[in-house]
Amino acid sequence: MPPGHAEARRLGYAAEMFRAARSDDFEQIIRLYRQLNPDDPVLRDGSDATAFEQILGSTALHLFVLELDGVVVATTYLNVIPNLTRSASPYAVIENVVVEESRRGTGLGRQIMAGTLQAAWDAGCYKAMLMTGSRNPATHAFYRACGFSADVKTAYLARPS
Repeated sequence: MPPGHAEARRLGYAAEMFRAARSDDFEQIIRLYRQLNPDDPVLRDGSDATAFEQILGSTALHLFVLELDGVVVATTYLNVIPNLTRSASPYAVIENVVVEESRRGTGLGRQIMAGTLQAAWDAGCYKAMLMTGSRNPATHAFYRACGFSADVKTAYLARPS
């Protein structure tokens, strides 16, 4: 059994914790989102904070973080969607997967994805899906290593004109 948070620090190990986001995580999550989408405008009207609190207040929306020694180093956003097919089993959509740039390739991404997928399975989801706009082969290899397959379904995206 891995050491607990305090015990890990006492032994000189980094203390990692997968958990649901809290209100006080807002700034750290926004920092990670800026790494994901650096061209997104900085919102000054508070609408991002309002959306954040709406997400935290919903039973079907789950914003997760991976904390390392008190710092949020990764985040994912899990949407559990009710469904009328597949024996009325919900399905999951995972969005906004981000690992701190300086910590990519260290296994933190796989850890947060494992926790996120487990949360989907615990919610009774019969599938979990995500899309990526990345053309980087390493990104696609990462998602395959997490258990996703790119050859089962085809995704299409529409945006307002």
